[in-house]
Amino acid sequence: MERNYGEEIDALKEQIENLQSMAASQLDELRTMVMELVPDKSSTEKLKRVHVMHGMHPDSRLSEQMEELCYKTEEKGVSGLVTYLGVYNSSGRQSNWIKKGVYADDLLALIESGVAGKVLACIGNSNRLEMLLEILRGPKTVAALVEKCGFGSTGQVYHHMKPLLAADIVVEDEKQKGVYVIQPHKVQGIIMLLAGISDMVDETYTKGTWEADGEDMES
Repeated sequence: MERNYGEEIDALKEQIENLQSMAASQLDELRTMVMELVPDKSSTEKLKRVHVMHGMHPDSRLSEQMEELCYKTEEKGVSGLVTYLGVYNSSGRQSNWIKKGVYADDLLALIESGVAGKVLACIGNSNRLEMLLEILRGPKTVAALVEKCGFGSTGQVYHHMKPLLAADIVVEDEKQKGVYVIQPHKVQGIIMLLAGISDMVDETYTKGTWEADGEDMES
């Protein structure tokens, strides 16, 4: 009887995928067990205005950075400071970013100036978000976006592409006509916006004192 190597290879691939899935699940369970065993060493130090959060993260380097931000917030007399960094790699394209000590007041000013509203209105549409997701994963033609995003026509793609192009979030690839990519310097903005959304639904490693002092309360 002649062996069907194609079927055997497919069966092996399926077995490997099942093993990988089982391993990933077991690793997640192990991480959860370890975190439950780690004692909560966080503590709070009250300065004149700011509460310094100690031991907020299992990684001591991150906890030290948090303490530094708290002390500097007190020293500078501002509402807060934000430090963040990241890396995103897809389809051979990579974006790295580091920002330290960004003033929270400057971020809040984006609401007052109307910039935040305009940006969110530009991308705050499920169809545009789907397009951004696909283009983040790799450069796409309009035809590919029709297929990947389930649009009924190229006209729908162009309709939703227009505000993204106007906001300089998406551009046509200089080397490939008709192929669209995310502006390199806008990648981190999209990823960090999603990180902020994630923080809204997952409060892990988030601590604070949200009870206002009497003198701070507004009538």
